[in-house]
Amino acid sequence: MNTTTSPRAVSRWVIFMLALGAGFSVASIYYAQPLLPLMGSDLHLSIEGMGMVPTLTQAGYAFGILFLLPLGDRHDRRTLILIKSAALALFLLGCSLTAQLHSLLLASLLIGMAATMAQDIVPAAAILAPEGQQGKTVGTVMTGLLLGILLSRTVSGVVGEAFSWRLMYQLAAASIAFIGAIMWAVLPRFAVHSTLSYPALMHSMAHLWRRYPALRRAALAQGFLSVAFSAFWSTLAMMLLERYHMGSAVAGGFGIAGAAGALAAPLAGGLADRLGAGKVTQLGAALVTVAFALMFVMPWLGVYGQLALIAVSAAGFDLGLQSSLVAHQNLVYSLEPQARGRLNALLFTVVFIGMALGSAAGSKIYTLAGWSGVVALATLCGAIALAIRLIENARVASAQAEIA
Repeated sequence: MNTTTSPRAVSRWVIFMLALGAGFSVASIYYAQPLLPLMGSDLHLSIEGMGMVPTLTQAGYAFGILFLLPLGDRHDRRTLILIKSAALALFLLGCSLTAQLHSLLLASLLIGMAATMAQDIVPAAAILAPEGQQGKTVGTVMTGLLLGILLSRTVSGVVGEAFSWRLMYQLAAASIAFIGAIMWAVLPRFAVHSTLSYPALMHSMAHLWRRYPALRRAALAQGFLSVAFSAFWSTLAMMLLERYHMGSAVAGGFGIAGAAGALAAPLAGGLADRLGAGKVTQLGAALVTVAFALMFVMPWLGVYGQLALIAVSAAGFDLGLQSSLVAHQNLVYSLEPQARGRLNALLFTVVFIGMALGSAAGSKIYTLAGWSGVVALATLCGAIALAIRLIENARVASAQAEIA
């Protein structure tokens, strides 16, 4: 397609390709998590050194979202997606060739920044969505994105253990190059919604942040859920190796359990369309909190019971987190449709600051207090997010009652 296309003319095939592209690109920042013990052995890294790999990747994602994502309101998203896919493929290939910690961390940071093409894709889905189906369409694309997050661990764990972590990154580079070319071929051009200069565009984000309290609370709640999510996944492989003597393939296998939760993203989007985004965010945060709290009973179970409980908890908290995320996006996108790129940038900047903090804090707490400390951190963060949503939803309900 060579001209700007009306959203109503876009086929389900294009929406599927958006979902696929989101999944492939965001997977790039999660391949490392089950591979950390292999990287550590190959490059002689400490636990803290291994923990810095996902921390820098997610920090790069946060920086990329804050400083690059607003360009989606200023330039054609199709062009931005092509540029980022080329850069991401190059950085993944470079990571596979690294031989020391410093170059590994630099490559991880750059991978995170380029992988923000996933967050150019999500607002594109909202723009292309037919009238009245924005939640469902965004939910469909988010399913691809979230399956990419979760199944990336399964794929990288198996490939890393069977071959090497370096081959996994080379395969990832090839996949991004392929999907980037496909998306360039099938996506329409996107209308530009802003003529602001880059400095003015960035300044307008500060205005949006101050103007919308609902945006701030959505970002904060999802940020705390992200701390919990990242602390769990960043330490799981190390815990399984130390406690159960299980390798990267098993650690990645738990991503399959989490993927079951991701499949609920379209349902969450539909519920947000019908029941309201606020209600869905509240239910999602409650499910995350309960799922993590369940792992406190692990000491009273046998080995197989413990592993089964981890899998059940992973499915539960991923379902809660993804449902909350889709609902938060619907809430944020509705605030000012012409500023979707900037609103999405603000939301996901906080989300991935949470991811980076979760990786760093999870690794540190695991070193100091073991797995029970990680579970306590995750449960506390889920409870804080739930409290934010309960207070916000009560405030909104009170305001609506006064108007009525």
